[in-house]
Amino acid sequence: MGVAATLAVAGCSSKSTDSGSSTDTGDAASGLSINPQVLLDASGAEVATADATDAADPAGSGDATCQGVSIAMAGALTGANAALGQNILYGAKLALDKHNQNNPNCQVAIKQFDTEGDPQKATQVAPNIVSDQSVIGLLGPAFSGETKATGAIFNQAGLPFLTASATNPTLTQNGWTTFFRGLGNDNSQGSVVAKYLTDTLDAKKVCVIQDDSDYGVGLAKVVTENLGAAADAACSASVKTGQKDFSATVSQIKAEDPDAVWYSGYYAEAAPFVTQLREGGVTALFSSGDGTNDPEFVKQSGEASKDAILTCPCIPAPAALAEEYEALNGQAPGVYSVEGYDLTTIMLAAIDSGVKDRAGMLDFVRNYDGQGVGKRYQWNAQGELSNALIQIYEVN
Repeated sequence: MGVAATLAVAGCSSKSTDSGSSTDTGDAASGLSINPQVLLDASGAEVATADATDAADPAGSGDATCQGVSIAMAGALTGANAALGQNILYGAKLALDKHNQNNPNCQVAIKQFDTEGDPQKATQVAPNIVSDQSVIGLLGPAFSGETKATGAIFNQAGLPFLTASATNPTLTQNGWTTFFRGLGNDNSQGSVVAKYLTDTLDAKKVCVIQDDSDYGVGLAKVVTENLGAAADAACSASVKTGQKDFSATVSQIKAEDPDAVWYSGYYAEAAPFVTQLREGGVTALFSSGDGTNDPEFVKQSGEASKDAILTCPCIPAPAALAEEYEALNGQAPGVYSVEGYDLTTIMLAAIDSGVKDRAGMLDFVRNYDGQGVGKRYQWNAQGELSNALIQIYEVN
């Protein structure tokens, strides 16, 4: 059995968590889906999944009173990567549904702002969000590029913005005082990914491919640095968002015969890329991060996605929560759904405590320390979580 085949088998035999659920049924034709395997801390050590029964309940006490306040959600709700934004929105909707059903005197609405994940479009949307004074908290933006483009606008308006998915490490280095990241950044994800590929899967040669987004470039940089000598410069390559023909990159990778390919980007490009890798005879393990970790990746690439290793600084939905989510939204939870649920729960708790404006919301979030679904939420002065967990998934 060759090295690539050995790697694929190693991925299949990873220890499976028994409290998480798969992100979706995946691709019905191939029977494949994305399934959680092992939860790791920032050092790469395995940790147990937290007891979800300890998580904050968005339903609250039931006696909350509020009027004229709302939260907003900004992210890709249409476009090539819409599924990622919808996962967050649907998680938020579940938290809101629980809250509003239990609190008749405090009905909180979520106002949706579609950015298509595009930084330029996000800058057009951002003024509409901040000008609505009823919006005292924002869930989003979803992608790193659009967060970078709009963060100063939200910060200047004093609007707390809590992202469930933007992972570029530099976002918390802009001096923003109202920004909070609800998951680990790419420094933690990238270092764990590199360690997992080389130590657990024994990859000796890895081709790192990145797209041109802020997310893709930032994550690829961290992965490459942490791979060290295992990162093969001869087959590192850059592609573009929206690209569909990867033949030149496939040829470059095939010539190097790597043990693994790491792709930094989103599923819209990852799906045709892995398909063309397999069609081109590349059998190396395919691995990618949270931007690819969506059922759409499996649906669009089918059998080519088999044995892919996907990572995410996010938590899979426990079975009970997944059932509630699907009953409300008509689909299973996906990547970032839990983070969308948890961050909305935190903002709802602020409103239930009597918070009526952005300043109050900011103070509440800044001082928050509570258990969510699968992880604890407490932020440092830069808006980073005090702990970062990385979930390893496999397509099987």
